[in-house]
Amino acid sequence: MVGPPRSAYLHIPFCHKRCFYCDFSIIPLGDSAQDPDSPRITSINAYLDLLHREISIAPKGPALSTIYLGGGTPSLLTKNEVGDLLKNLQRKFGFQDGAEITMEVDPATFFENDLNGYIGIGINRFSLGAQSFDDSTLASIGRKHNRSQLIEACDWVNKLFKKGVLRSWSLDLIQNLPGLNLSKWIKELEQAVLSEAPHLSIYDLTIEPDTVFGRLHKKGNLNIPIDSEAQKIDFETNRLLKSRGFARYEISSYSLPGHVSRHNRMYWSGSGWWGFGMGATSAPWGERFSRPRTIAGYKKWLEQQESHLLEKTLSNEKSKPMPLDELLMIGLRKREGVHLEELAENAGWTQKECEKNLKSLENFWVNSINEGSLLRHNGRYFLSDPKGMQISNQILIEMFLWWDSLDRDQ
Repeated sequence: MVGPPRSAYLHIPFCHKRCFYCDFSIIPLGDSAQDPDSPRITSINAYLDLLHREISIAPKGPALSTIYLGGGTPSLLTKNEVGDLLKNLQRKFGFQDGAEITMEVDPATFFENDLNGYIGIGINRFSLGAQSFDDSTLASIGRKHNRSQLIEACDWVNKLFKKGVLRSWSLDLIQNLPGLNLSKWIKELEQAVLSEAPHLSIYDLTIEPDTVFGRLHKKGNLNIPIDSEAQKIDFETNRLLKSRGFARYEISSYSLPGHVSRHNRMYWSGSGWWGFGMGATSAPWGERFSRPRTIAGYKKWLEQQESHLLEKTLSNEKSKPMPLDELLMIGLRKREGVHLEELAENAGWTQKECEKNLKSLENFWVNSINEGSLLRHNGRYFLSDPKGMQISNQILIEMFLWWDSLDRDQ
């Protein structure tokens, strides 16, 4: 069973504009979003009021060990706005000693003094949204920052890290973007290593249908690497970063020793977490719940929640454990994989169900096991690196086919 939640995610939905690959729940404020006289003040204040109200009505829980402010672009908030959110969370739950408090920051939205301000109110880890170091690529994906701004931002963050006032920091890149090939990608990786970020998140481009990229792809006008080139790119990512001392602890996450994201690990371990804000997903006791993705829908849901506490997944007494297929889906992302029988027993399966159903799962996975994409040892199954991690979707599809074949009513 899922233990009491000790992590919280706060969704800050504001951005200058929507990137061409993005289908997140966001509110674009325009290029003048940070001007003192911009209407952004009214929009942000109204949203923050809703966010504070949601935190205040959340059920009580134990002190938090990880807090993550994501977006959107949290660095469009002032240090005082971020500080007030952290104070509200601390009043509600308390923070454990040494809590990891991460904030996503965008290179086009802050200066060095801003970072000092965020650190002063409690942020001890930054996640810097780079996506690419190439100016033409950045323009083609709709990013506001350029290469020079990004390198300068990396230098500011790393200087604070080296001074010891920042516990850690991470850099995000997207591989397999339009126009990318292996030689260009190697240059991106080399620049990421030069930044001295102790943690790198390397995401594959996902093409969502209701985005600029989705529409271009449907018309055949999106020049993305073919599968064979994409596999070479992923292989080179793995090889180069390992040669520089990084360990791949999750499909999209690499870290130097001591810099694994505790908040990331929480998600992939199947632990519970609080989620607050428009479009945010929470699973404090196992069962997932996502809030409405529009500000009007979120406001209406919050008002109903304040009056009637309609969403029962937020209460431990009314919640359901996370289904085994979800536990497998997230657990297989980790380097150490999952112990099938332990996971099934924790999900409430009897010994008889384990013996019958887990054996059938092995039959669905037999080709992946024989090909060396999926490894097993003492009841634990894990993706080989890099081969298994490259084709993780195929292995997960096999698992879902097995799940759909079960008679779970008996």
